[in-house]
Amino acid sequence: MKPVYKRVVLKISGEALAGEGGTGINQSVIAEVADQIISISELGVEVGIVIGAGNIWRGRQGTDMDRSTADYMGMLATVINSLAMQDALEKKGYKTRVMTAISMPEIAEPYIKRKAISHLNKKLITIFACGLGCPFFSTDTTAALRAAEIEADIVLMAKNIDGVYEGDPRKNPEVRRYKTLRFIDVLEKGIQVMDSTAITLCMDNNIPLKLFALSQKGNIVKAVCGEDIGTTVSADCVTQLY
Repeated sequence: MKPVYKRVVLKISGEALAGEGGTGINQSVIAEVADQIISISELGVEVGIVIGAGNIWRGRQGTDMDRSTADYMGMLATVINSLAMQDALEKKGYKTRVMTAISMPEIAEPYIKRKAISHLNKKLITIFACGLGCPFFSTDTTAALRAAEIEADIVLMAKNIDGVYEGDPRKNPEVRRYKTLRFIDVLEKGIQVMDSTAITLCMDNNIPLKLFALSQKGNIVKAVCGEDIGTTVSADCVTQLY
């Protein structure tokens, strides 16, 4: 298989790492994901990773907690997932770096754009944790901004669903999946792809998105190699349903 991208940001859903348990970290899932990340790295792809925290903490989780406090807790949860992924990759013999937007030098490097690019040029798998280091921004926005900063070719969104649908497939099994979507249609129609700040960042910087299911074995490799899976979002495509 031949990759069609040189440098990617892989955004991994925290919920997807929980597997069927729904919460926490499923070791077999994270080991499988690590194998796929190694596979694309061995193809010569430079890999940056952003991991969500929904398997550990989701915002205020229905409480009246202060939004900033809840968001900082979520940032710390991304560090837990990032260290777990680092451990899984390094157990398989692959060098990684975890970079955090909030300084915690005992366990990770501070995020510095030039240093991140240097790591990627050396083919080190680089994991970006702690979001953007400030509240009110999601890990989707983190993935979009880091992709713009490191000049990634695409953001790969590995989720617990196999693409973007015209409705909720859990409530209506008849809804169809989008094959391709234009950024402007996502914004104008309020289609649930990622938050509007992240979509706007990708649109303004012409960074396409590919959304697909993490649970389907080999999907990360297929996405990197340009296979027809999931949903592609870009500026110059035509919105099309399967």
